[in-house]
Amino acid sequence: MRSGTRAADAMHRLLGRDWAGLAVALLPAAAGARCVTGGTGRRILGAGLWAVALALGLGSSRHLTHVGRIRVRYPPPGRMVDVGGYRMHVLAEGHAGPRPTVVWMPGGHAGGYAMYPLHALARNQMRSVLVDRPGSGWSDPGPFPRTTAAEAVELLTALDRAGEKGPYVFVGHSFGGLLMANAARRRPDLVAGLVLLDPTPPDAVAFGPALPALRRAPRDLTVLALRHLFGLHPLAAKKKAHTADGTADGTADDPAQVLAMIELRTKASCAAASILRELSPDGITKDGWQTAVHDGELGSLPLLLVAPRDLTGGGDIFDAVDDPEESARVRHFFLTVRERFLAASSRGERVYTPEGTGHDFPDRVPEFVVQVVDSLLERCGPGAPKPV
Repeated sequence: MRSGTRAADAMHRLLGRDWAGLAVALLPAAAGARCVTGGTGRRILGAGLWAVALALGLGSSRHLTHVGRIRVRYPPPGRMVDVGGYRMHVLAEGHAGPRPTVVWMPGGHAGGYAMYPLHALARNQMRSVLVDRPGSGWSDPGPFPRTTAAEAVELLTALDRAGEKGPYVFVGHSFGGLLMANAARRRPDLVAGLVLLDPTPPDAVAFGPALPALRRAPRDLTVLALRHLFGLHPLAAKKKAHTADGTADGTADDPAQVLAMIELRTKASCAAASILRELSPDGITKDGWQTAVHDGELGSLPLLLVAPRDLTGGGDIFDAVDDPEESARVRHFFLTVRERFLAASSRGERVYTPEGTGHDFPDRVPEFVVQVVDSLLERCGPGAPKPV
């Protein structure tokens, strides 16, 4: 198991460099060169290997050209700060005044720019900060393996070195909620409150039903990194790249499109593949003590758990369960297991999202999310009652 993990880390470390495709192309080229001095059969094999090397080299060159265009078209909108030999991207705007600064973290392993619509609404009312985890967005890849515990420390370091000052209100969606809770546990002195947007509970990974899509995610993301490495980008991305000279229409600057373009770099898929190994029974068993936030560990920190009343949008999970009774049990499990986060603090409160919204509610009702965060800021600001 450990040797397999080390091999995966080494592979992701290599594939996370956009130039790695050229290095890979050299392998069949070198093998082909050794074959051309032999007999007819070996010369044919050598020619075939050279053809493979040429195809890989051309694909890699296409990818590097594409990445170069994207770098020019979409430079980092915030600051790049060193966190110990590699850099993280921090975008901070707005004025905090006497209230805490808000730090947003999206789900999955997406860059902070995934929450730009909320940031754009919030920055006129509060100090609002987006941070790219290592490998995501504009941040450097960072060391492997990626873990929630390591990224919690990196987040706190990036905020400090970007010159941001606590106290903070940490806001995290899905897997980002688990990260923010972890960071709050490590530095409660810096945190005034926590808003968890339908967060990922470790119990769902350790004790929940097997989720094939989640189990396949590290493999699928590694394959995606390989596709990108050799120039097999989505058609939409290629069209956007052709307009990187500034002739693109307004949709090219849509935050979701910008992030999608930036994360065509292979580091994004490799970093996500690495950390999502944590979201497996084996991974959570190995890393759970450092990853999870247990009952009472946040003391009296104000905590809002914001999530839908039902499992709208989760049909792809439950449709795979043929037994109606088992399906009902799975639904009940996922509705209740996230409530465990409330036990982490004596001041945990439940907030339901608008009716008809599902797990993606931060994208669908950003105004509602900002209102919830603003309500917590009011409670954490000057004059707010102190816990007893």
